[in-house]
Amino acid sequence: MQTVRKVLVVLFLAFIVVCSWLAPMDSPAMKQVDSGLQRALVSFATARALNAVISVAQGTEASIQPLGFGVTLTPGQVLDPVNDLVEQFSNLMLAATVVFGVQKVLIAIGSYWPLSLALTVVALGWAGLYFRQIRPPPLLSRLLVVFLMLRFAIPVVTLGTDVVWKKYLAADYAVSQSSISSASGHADKLNPPISDSAESQGLLEKMKGWFSKNADVKVHFQNLKDATEQATEHIIKLIVIFLLQTLVIPLLLLWLLYGVVRRAIELPGITSAVSAHR
Repeated sequence: MQTVRKVLVVLFLAFIVVCSWLAPMDSPAMKQVDSGLQRALVSFATARALNAVISVAQGTEASIQPLGFGVTLTPGQVLDPVNDLVEQFSNLMLAATVVFGVQKVLIAIGSYWPLSLALTVVALGWAGLYFRQIRPPPLLSRLLVVFLMLRFAIPVVTLGTDVVWKKYLAADYAVSQSSISSASGHADKLNPPISDSAESQGLLEKMKGWFSKNADVKVHFQNLKDATEQATEHIIKLIVIFLLQTLVIPLLLLWLLYGVVRRAIELPGITSAVSAHR
């Protein structure tokens, strides 16, 4: 059993070394990062468009003078809470694009040939000692763990996150993104300019126009408020989705991967096997 274990460990390390040079995971991981970056940019652009529409509505004032008395209406201020959420969402999408950009850089750094060369040297030295039933020095084991993580952690975590994304998050993202895009376009249509009453109108016409205009303003801004509030739930869903994709799931997978690699390199069976051999 000890001989079989030694052979399996050495073959596994040889496989790791070959993968470090052939880089079978780098290209798929880079494609997934590009896809995530594109999704974040689309959501960021949609959030900025929705923010612009709401900001215009918030700054709109209706100055009307019925019977000579000035009245200034600012109905767009009711959209302030929604606009705050949209601004926070756009900031999060900007942060998500930065995270995806950093992932691309780390994948490129991990595929640099000196790192593969260093991993090869350390892995061969570690495997040679282990195969001869000599316990590798702790420093050598730590170096092997570090080089393995530097070379493979980001591609493995990226592909693992993509599996979770496709199975649990992709459908919700499509629905929510479509909803806030529709809300942005709908809100833009519901944001008409508001002008003063014509001075040439008579008193009766001014009164009729004033009541009609107030009714129109109320309807327009209520519809705008409804359209943006309907997008609130989907905005929150998108925030959760991107937090999971760029922070929670990658960190969890990274922690699990580090634990597995460290346990595999430390190989508790090594100590007992070496002691039994001696």
